[in-house]
Amino acid sequence: MRVLVMGLARTGVATALFCARHNAIVTATESRAESDLGDVPANLREAGVTLELGGHSEETFLAQDLIIPSPGVPADDHFLQTSRSKGITIWSEIELAYRFLEGKLIGITGSNGKTTTTTLIHHILKSAGVPAILAGNVGTALISCVEEMSGGTVTVVELSSFQLELIETFRPDIGLFLNLTPDHLDRHKTMEAYAGAKARIFENQTELDAAVLNADDPPTVHYAPKKPQLFWFSRKQPVQQGACLQGDDIIIVHQGNEEFVMKREEIPLAGAHNLENVLAAVTAARLAGVDTATIAQAVRNFAGVEHRLEFVAEIAGVRYYNDSKATNVDATLKALDAFPGRILIILGGKDKGSDYTVLQKPLREKAILALLIGAAADKIEKQITGNVAIERAVTLDRAVEIASHAAQPGDIVVLAPACASFDQFQNYEHRGRVFKELVLRLRGDSSRDFSIKE
Repeated sequence: MRVLVMGLARTGVATALFCARHNAIVTATESRAESDLGDVPANLREAGVTLELGGHSEETFLAQDLIIPSPGVPADDHFLQTSRSKGITIWSEIELAYRFLEGKLIGITGSNGKTTTTTLIHHILKSAGVPAILAGNVGTALISCVEEMSGGTVTVVELSSFQLELIETFRPDIGLFLNLTPDHLDRHKTMEAYAGAKARIFENQTELDAAVLNADDPPTVHYAPKKPQLFWFSRKQPVQQGACLQGDDIIIVHQGNEEFVMKREEIPLAGAHNLENVLAAVTAARLAGVDTATIAQAVRNFAGVEHRLEFVAEIAGVRYYNDSKATNVDATLKALDAFPGRILIILGGKDKGSDYTVLQKPLREKAILALLIGAAADKIEKQITGNVAIERAVTLDRAVEIASHAAQPGDIVVLAPACASFDQFQNYEHRGRVFKELVLRLRGDSSRDFSIKE
């Protein structure tokens, strides 16, 4: 089969190498020049992949049997549309990986909380002795994990709308849709298109599969599927099947039985949104066959995920938190909700077509200073002005410096940008690492240096 891989970021490289190992005739195309790709071109050529770098050729696209675009490539890209019109098959990397899948698959999507929930489910399964694999947007492409799979493995995969919009047969045994708020509208254009891509997680499920949804999130409830068995999680109301909060008790309703799992205060993660993430993970883990005692113990010793309301340090009575994964407005709202008040918040980055006016009320009630950085600073300032003191810091290092001087003992400094990172950083992980390094420098125990693009 003639396979074209479009885009040579992490997923694209993994896909090209996988296809080459499985005897496809592979071409990889990338808009960046070879000089910008490090060791990637040499490694791909060594594997027998033909490269087309520094731009794309329509002729190359039309000579393929199958095209796998990287997640960062829009589904309506001109070259993809042209290829589609000629009957050429276009799949996302997760669709290709699914064709080789062995064992069971748990898929998690939603606007926020995906990485924490995915990582927690994997942690619970590992704690129960289940041979579990962690994959997807959480760090390792699903295609890279195929050769680790066997009939007894459970693969837990974080799924983005970008990946789901180009599936064909992809079908998780347990699919979770955590919540739905505006995000990636610069890519999907409308909420309907964005939500529709997310909801495809249930599209191919059968009566043998399970769909898990947030009963407290009306937009998500709207997308409840008809074929799979429905399970719910809720922190506000009872559920017929799934997990919920009953007073201060987390309970699971499973096969007609109500089982106590743990006390709410035993959850080590801050914020109501993390309670929801735990409820979702508890539901999935119980469906996967893990007993409640093991689930509870695993939740208790879960350390959380880097860049998700991650505690960095307390310096002179001021606590610093890294929530660089808060790349949309709703995630930032959840960060503000996690603390009682006296917050100095760092906002900004690359705008994704977001409405920042919804931050006005929580900023007015919880924050004492908003430090604005990056390309979206002008837009954010216009939409929140009058509700909180604003400082135009421009760069993250300057924001941390200003915050350290403005904060008093008992205050919270949190990086929760509500924006993508690509204007100044490689990705949100890079932004979070830089923030942590800057905070540790304040304490005098810095050991590394991360470059910050002006």
